[in-house]
Amino acid sequence: MSLSRQNAFAPIGEIVAQQVLPWLRHAQKLPLRISCIGIASYDESDHVDGFDRRLVIGQCLSPEEAMTIASQRVARGDFRISPDDAPRFRPRVMVIQDRELGLVLAGEIRGGIVLWQHPVASDTEARRVVIEASRLRGMAFTASGRGDAATARDLRYRASLLEARLIDPFWRETAAELLRLPQAA
Repeated sequence: MSLSRQNAFAPIGEIVAQQVLPWLRHAQKLPLRISCIGIASYDESDHVDGFDRRLVIGQCLSPEEAMTIASQRVARGDFRISPDDAPRFRPRVMVIQDRELGLVLAGEIRGGIVLWQHPVASDTEARRVVIEASRLRGMAFTASGRGDAATARDLRYRASLLEARLIDPFWRETAAELLRLPQAA
């Protein structure tokens, strides 16, 4: 009678390398910070007196929980800058970052939902996104220099949406898996 090696115990080095170390690397990047980039203004028109603003929404311990919290806040329109609601805030981009400020997931806010952006698939694609976003930011700088604040803001917004795909390499696979789930659609 021979013993089967399939049911044998795994070597401790294999357990550490495949289970413990990935968990420790993941734990070092927590908690995740949820924030929203938008336009704050003192009247209904955000083109005249509006200014870009980032609101910190909260923290959590998993990307799934962060997506849920972000989506709930957007659905409720729950964005307060101050207790008296002045200035007003129009959310544009939801951002989830890890402790080291690595991008975990980001998405455009439209029609009361978050349209999460799919991560870049490779470093080559990431370079193309960076080049295009830099070009848009350069155009925004030029527009701002000539006093066209509305065009500059729109160009910066378009650049931000491109940059939303620049998920930190550590989180790319997790983000891609989350966006494949039916509830993320």
